Amino acid sequence: MAVSLLSVLPVPRHSPVGPRVAGRAMALAPLVGVLLGVIAALVFQGASWLGLGPVTAGLLAVGTLAVLTRALHLDGLADLADGLGSRKGAPEALAIMKRSDIGPFGVVALIFCVGLQVSALSEVGPHALWTLPVAVATGRLAVTWACTPFFRAAREEGLGSLVAGTVRAPEALASTGTLVIVAMIAFRDVPVLVSAVPIGLAVAWVILATAVRRLGGITGDVLGALAEVATAACLLAGAVTFTGP
Repeated sequence: MAVSLLSVLPVPRHSPVGPRVAGRAMALAPLVGVLLGVIAALVFQGASWLGLGPVTAGLLAVGTLAVLTRALHLDGLADLADGLGSRKGAPEALAIMKRSDIGPFGVVALIFCVGLQVSALSEVGPHALWTLPVAVATGRLAVTWACTPFFRAAREEGLGSLVAGTVRAPEALASTGTLVIVAMIAFRDVPVLVSAVPIGLAVAWVILATAVRRLGGITGDVLGALAEVATAACLLAGAVTFTGP
C-alpha cells in the first residue's frame, strides 16, 4: 500500500483501504523514500560516470523522482502555494487548490524548490549516493508526522481525509528513530550531517503549521508539499556541510 500510494512502482494493491491499512502505509512512507532515493541516486551516479556535470546529473536525479512519484508531490506543492498565496479564507483557498490550473505562486514554488534540490544535489556531488536517499526519506517522514492524530483533515474527501490521524505517535517515533539510525550509518564519516534530518523536519513543520492554521487541517496537497520541502531542506543542509569551511 505504501509503495503503490507514494510511487508508480508496480506492486499488488490492497483493497479496500481502511484507516489501519492507510496508517501502516503512512508509517512506512520513509522506507519508500529510501527506495526512491536510492534509485534517483543511482541515476545521479550513472550520469556522473558518463561524464555529465553535477548540475545535469542532479537534474536527471530530481526528474527521476518526479517520474517515480507521478509528480504528485510537486503538484501538491504548487497547489498549496497557490492556495496559501491567495490570502483567502479556508473554503476559498481549498477551492483554489482543487483547481487543475496553476497560478503564479505555484510556478514560483516549483521553480524554487526543484531548483534548490538540483543545485544542492550538485553541491553534494559524490556523496549523493547516501545523501539523496536520506533526504527523500526525510521528506516522507514529514508526511508520516502529518498523519498523526495531532492533525485533522481539512476536507471530508480526498487523500487527506483517508490518512489524517491514522499514524499513532509511537509509530511515527519508531520511523523517526529508524531513519536517524540509517542516517548515522550512512554518514558515519560525517556525523554532523545527521542533523540534516531534523533540519528538514523543522522546515516541513513550519509549512505544516501554516497550512493547518490557514486551511484547518491537512490535504493530499499539503502532504505532497511537505515531502518536497523537507527533501529540499535536507539536501541544502547536506550541501552546506560538504561545501562549508
